[in-house]
Amino acid sequence: MAESRQPSGAAGVMPRNGMIPPALCGFLLLLALAFWASYAVGSAAGPVAPGIHGTRTGDGTGGGGDGDGGMENMPGTTHGHGG
Repeated sequence: MAESRQPSGAAGVMPRNGMIPPALCGFLLLLALAFWASYAVGSAAGPVAPGIHGTRTGDGTGGGGDGDGGMENMPGTTHGHGG
């Protein structure tokens, strides 16, 4: 009755010899390849919308650079413009 059970070599048990499982290495290699390929395709395609520019610097050339987000022409807004 004093039967001792030995753990079987079932799947899911990580070896304790310090090696990375081959499936994990393959997955990481595939992940790196997918990121590299998407970067290469994105670089070859160029910018998505070349006519769109970043935020304005307020250089005084007009064009609504007062920092209120373009709300000056919306009806019912009275955010400091007296309207």
